[in-house]
Amino acid sequence: MITLEARGDARGYFARAYCRKELEAHGIDATVVQANTSYSRDAGTIRGMHYQNAPAAETKLMRCIRGSVYDVIIDLRPDSETYMQHYGIELSAENRRMLFVPKGFAHGFMTLEPHTEVLYMVGEYYTPECETGLRYNDPTFNINWPLEVTVISDKDKAWPDFEKLKQK
Repeated sequence: MITLEARGDARGYFARAYCRKELEAHGIDATVVQANTSYSRDAGTIRGMHYQNAPAAETKLMRCIRGSVYDVIIDLRPDSETYMQHYGIELSAENRRMLFVPKGFAHGFMTLEPHTEVLYMVGEYYTPECETGLRYNDPTFNINWPLEVTVISDKDKAWPDFEKLKQK
């Protein structure tokens, strides 16, 4: 999680939202090749759990710029101490937190209020042939989403269970 250091005065505040040197000083691959935004009309909308396989594995820097989301990452790196564990955090326009998503993690979020917009800075170009995902309600991970799911794409509903992916 990354918290912006807002410096305020009578006009409001100023904060640096991205600094390659600062991120790299913390061991974070700070390459950004693409910036994406998503808008979701309804609370309870799920986008995810997405990731790209090598050679197009992505890093992401996520920030909610309108409304709020419950943002979740799952560690899919087999040699990691946190393999198959997930982490969730609320990102909102109000709290100005950001979440860094390393390579090898699945990522997704649920909108917590209507008319929510999220900004993603991505470290690799979208490569459709490397894209994959996990189902948001895969029993392997048992993610406790804070709201009932109201909107989800057919593609995100259809991702296979992690156990079936491991068998391939």
